[in-house]
Amino acid sequence: MIEVCPLPELPPGEVAVVKTATGRIAVFNAGGELHALDDRCSHQEAYLSDGWLEGCEVECPLHGATFDLRTGHPTGLPATDPVRVHPVQVRNGLVYVDAEPQSSEPQSREPQSREPQSREEIR
Repeated sequence: MIEVCPLPELPPGEVAVVKTATGRIAVFNAGGELHALDDRCSHQEAYLSDGWLEGCEVECPLHGATFDLRTGHPTGLPATDPVRVHPVQVRNGLVYVDAEPQSSEPQSREPQSREPQSREEIR
């Protein structure tokens, strides 16, 4: 776990950034709930920490893609791939983030194709 900051320095609506050996992690305070994501939009190279926080979503400042802070999944185009989420803890008034994501890789949200079931569906 990496120490981010004292909890009072991260009030609701604010974000703190920590740098790790593998990149940056943004820790958001969304209405009193802390969430952490890789600080990089999956659509293009932009810091999500420079974006706008609205409820439990962050909007990328570059092209306006939005992401759910709880899951990392995109909720608005042009992004279609999720960003990794990281566990956050508060201990003794200090905010900590785990540099290891909750999952090793973002899950792909590619559409699944299916084969036509009958000749009628082909027409």
